[in-house]
Amino acid sequence: MLKKSLLELCLLHLLAEQDRYGYELLGQLHAGFPDTQESALYALLRGLCREGCTESYTGQVSEGPARKYYRLTPMGAEKLAGLLAEWRALTRALLDLGIDGMEPSK
Repeated sequence: MLKKSLLELCLLHLLAEQDRYGYELLGQLHAGFPDTQESALYALLRGLCREGCTESYTGQVSEGPARKYYRLTPMGAEKLAGLLAEWRALTRALLDLGIDGMEPSK
């Protein structure tokens, strides 16, 4: 569940920057989540579209087939803000417990 929320947070963040197509999103997610499957990404994108957080459209390209692009909706911006607030609360709680990503002292 945590990973799904993190992936949704990342997707919404990337779409807040600019419209993107699925394979482009997958490439960017692989930098931080190398085990992310293409099928999982598209399932998340379909779910975000059903929720009204994103919408898709067919983009024009000069060569090759047309691509399906995704863009953030106002509802998606709200969800992004909520997920960011949850992430910040989680990181604060971890820091309060002394968990900061550093190697434990021996």
